[in-house]
Amino acid sequence: MSKPNPIITVENVHKWYEKFHALRGVSMAIGEGEVTVIMGPSGSGKSTFIRTFNGLENFNKGKILIDGVELSDDLRNIDTIRKEVGMVFQQFNLFPHLTVLQNVILAPKWVRKWSPTKAKDVAMQLLERVGILEQAQKYPGQLSGGQQQRVAIARALAMQPKIMLFDEPTSALDPEMVREVLEVMRDLANSGMTMVVVTHEVGFAREVADKVVLMDEGMIIEVSTPSEFFKNPKQERTRKFLSQIL
Repeated sequence: MSKPNPIITVENVHKWYEKFHALRGVSMAIGEGEVTVIMGPSGSGKSTFIRTFNGLENFNKGKILIDGVELSDDLRNIDTIRKEVGMVFQQFNLFPHLTVLQNVILAPKWVRKWSPTKAKDVAMQLLERVGILEQAQKYPGQLSGGQQQRVAIARALAMQPKIMLFDEPTSALDPEMVREVLEVMRDLANSGMTMVVVTHEVGFAREVADKVVLMDEGMIIEVSTPSEFFKNPKQERTRKFLSQIL
């Protein structure tokens, strides 16, 4: 099989927070439709790295292309990229004073300029897809954490992005709620969505990822298939990390 065309290209990216060197010459290509899982210890640069993909974090050196558009200080480029890149965070970041349906509708109406009817129709389809259509008229505070995270996924999908970023989407959830969120993510991966997922969910990585990445100290240590990564890692640092989480 031929490799898919890269939809994300990262070349020698560096990021400093004053004297702290958070990203140290990171390079990666992610193909269209691929699911990439990024793992690593706390403070390794994982979240900073994926937040550069949509301009939530700037970077000091290097080059990032998202679907052929270069991330730069040009706000027009950033706006173009953000329309194509959805993101789901650890915390759900829902508007507490809006209903579930209103949360999902908001961005398509204002950014995509959809009519209220179209935005509502798409939102209802997405809420059904993530299994919480019956919660449409409730407020976030009336939902469980797992339900709120599924609303957050529906809200990101409502913009019809080409790429979805997940920054430890299950880490704030109780264990019994993790499965329902991962099921939605599995469905999304099976539909062909390009996904970059920062997570420690080994089962998800083994089952769904096309490639698994280990980051440490702002660098990419290893990139391989799930089978190779978990059964036959090449780097000693990867073996040490896996011994702590498996």
